[in-house]
Amino acid sequence: MILRDLLRVLGSNRRDGRNLTADEARDAFATILDGNESEVRIGAFLIALRWKGVTVEEYVGFARAARAKATIPCEGLEHLVCVCPPHDGFERHAPLEVASGLIAAAAGARVLIISDRCVPPKRGLTPASVLERLEAPMTWDPSEAESWVVKARFAAISATGMLPAWLGLRRVRGDLGVRTALSTVEKLVAPSSAALLVGAYSGPVLGTAVETIQGLGHKRGIVVQGLEGGVVPSVVRRSRGIELVEGCQVPLSIEPGDWGVASDDDAELPLFMPGDEGQGPADNPRLVQSSADQVSAVLCGQAGAARSAALLGAALVLKAAGLCPTLSDGVDRATSALDSGEASGVLARLRELARRPRAG
Repeated sequence: MILRDLLRVLGSNRRDGRNLTADEARDAFATILDGNESEVRIGAFLIALRWKGVTVEEYVGFARAARAKATIPCEGLEHLVCVCPPHDGFERHAPLEVASGLIAAAAGARVLIISDRCVPPKRGLTPASVLERLEAPMTWDPSEAESWVVKARFAAISATGMLPAWLGLRRVRGDLGVRTALSTVEKLVAPSSAALLVGAYSGPVLGTAVETIQGLGHKRGIVVQGLEGGVVPSVVRRSRGIELVEGCQVPLSIEPGDWGVASDDDAELPLFMPGDEGQGPADNPRLVQSSADQVSAVLCGQAGAARSAALLGAALVLKAAGLCPTLSDGVDRATSALDSGEASGVLARLRELARRPRAG
């Protein structure tokens, strides 16, 4: 009954309540993940936090509870970047994090995409949707993900594979119909030794996000306000971000024209009308195929907005990994890796690993 007590702590208005300490937040999230609270009380708690505004200490406490109960791969791997886009996915754009991750892996980074599929409320397109169509599916097995990162320098893992309790919260998320603290915390279930590349929505959230990453002990990371809250920036207009480097926060202003990757339009998908097919974009085979086609076109060297965006995303991965000092160097290194065909080679190795029978 921890949430009942903490709902009193949060109060019924801004004057009679207070923020939770990191320890209180950790205990609250632990009891949620243990299944010890009703869906009604969980929903009330999440909405109370949304109305109040979640603090850095609360996010740190929630993430610590989730990490303590998760099986997290790849701890201690050098030059590892965990790419953390929104788990409820995209409606208008392909998950080009896949192309960016493959390019960055070809350029020397180790890349672990943390994702999922058909997550409410949006049930949008995620890297899982694209990778399955590319015959290199996301894995639910943490040990398999680590093996793939070691052998191919790239893997995508389901957040529910690391922490099955996320599945138990899907009905609550669907019923609430709005984003809550869950949408941020699920991006933070990652090895503490990794650099993080985290997508954020527009608004005054960048500072909170990067301070949370710092509070969790990460030495390197980038939070960027990419397309639809993803990690891939726009190639039409400036995107904002903040980089964490050895405890120092450095503002990022990502102007695509500065590195020769500007475009007249961002690469968009065909129009999706909610309710036409299934319950969300991820249920629409036409949109899934269009997303996979965009990633394939990038890897095959086709010029256009998707290629430019993928290169800019790859440059952010390389910068987060500490493999290039500037985004300009990152774009150059990513372009060389893509044009050499090595990014396609990473995908080929990943497909081969995915086809191998699993032990046991």
